[in-house]
Amino acid sequence: MLKKIYHLGNCTTCQRILKEIKPSKDYVLQDIKTEPITEQQIDEMKNLTGSYEALFSRIALKFRAWKLNEKKLTEKDYRKYILEEYTFLKRPVIIKGDKIFIGNSPKNVAAAKEELKKK
Repeated sequence: MLKKIYHLGNCTTCQRILKEIKPSKDYVLQDIKTEPITEQQIDEMKNLTGSYEALFSRIALKFRAWKLNEKKLTEKDYRKYILEEYTFLKRPVIIKGDKIFIGNSPKNVAAAKEELKKK
């Protein structure tokens, strides 16, 4: 069973969430800044969530800087931008088998924490 967490090592929010959910040692942690996401990985995440848009962060600083807020983005665009610029991935992304938890909303973190407690 795939157990993986995509995060940003220098992000205090990701650090706080990892401390809170306490992933077991069988989880693979991937710092997306030092180990960029591959096409295969983004496609696996999309298959679990149903869209690239669900993985895309509109609060990334470059979203406005690149004027993406002025464009109508397609699924293909979301995929391209996430692969091009790691800050566009909504973080953290926690995968356990066929379950995926995206982002840092309290509700999402609580759900991930519950799932990680299960055997």
